[in-house]
Amino acid sequence: MLWVFTTLVAAVGQTARNAMQSSLTASLGTLGATQVRFLYGFPFALVFLALVTAVARVSVPGPTAAFIVYTSAGALAQIFATALMLAAMRKRAFSVAITFTKTEAVQVALFGFVFLGDALTSERVAAIAVATAGVIVVAAKPGTDWNTRSAKPLLLGVASGGLFALAAVGFRGGILALGDGPYFLRATTTLVWSLGIQAFLLGAWLLAFDRAALARSLAVWRQSLFAGFMGAFASQFWFLGFSLTAAANVRTLALVEVLLAQAVSRRVFGQRVSAREAAGMALVVAGVALLLLAA
Repeated sequence: MLWVFTTLVAAVGQTARNAMQSSLTASLGTLGATQVRFLYGFPFALVFLALVTAVARVSVPGPTAAFIVYTSAGALAQIFATALMLAAMRKRAFSVAITFTKTEAVQVALFGFVFLGDALTSERVAAIAVATAGVIVVAAKPGTDWNTRSAKPLLLGVASGGLFALAAVGFRGGILALGDGPYFLRATTTLVWSLGIQAFLLGAWLLAFDRAALARSLAVWRQSLFAGFMGAFASQFWFLGFSLTAAANVRTLALVEVLLAQAVSRRVFGQRVSAREAAGMALVVAGVALLLLAA
């Protein structure tokens, strides 16, 4: 059950990173704030890998073709997922946007059923229904005219959750493709490769098409450095979880982040959550709990 501990630590770290990235979005733009997670996180991942190899006295495993494919796919999906999440945060309260993205847990289960043939038991179907109802309750504000503009945060959040789900599957595939070495070494190696790919791709894009955003992120390096560290720290524990159990289990338990995001939303951003939104979040958490019990 070590994966439970690593997942809870990762959820706390990710909440702090999301809050920092959200605050940087106004000055850096969506892509500028997105690349902070990867560009500033990559050096910390290298430090983590150096510590792991030194303490455990092991060598870094060489990449296989399957590892590169899985990790690259996960890295790309996570870039787009992060950008969509930050865009959703600009449209709705921090905690509500996080709730939309947390449909990821449901989508992981569905992807497993569609692509891997994982069985969907009656308990899992019930859990998915409860969690989905929670998202609808959060999104469906009474009296809202559901035109394209008002539905955009929901669509952005759900799409972000789907891409995060694909990223989780890709990263676990990469970890498994490294063979039978120590789980912590495979997890940290995959983290370094994924952040390296992400920092290179998004950095090259900004250098070519949005140098102003890249320059602004370098100008606020202190805030960016903290966000990068928290991103690498959280990812380190996510990847440890992926190395220990199925991605669906990790991302399901990660729904505790909804409650953490609500606390941050109130204390840091001064955003109030209505009783209806709180009830919807409770349903999402209940659905995830059921999904975890059915796993």
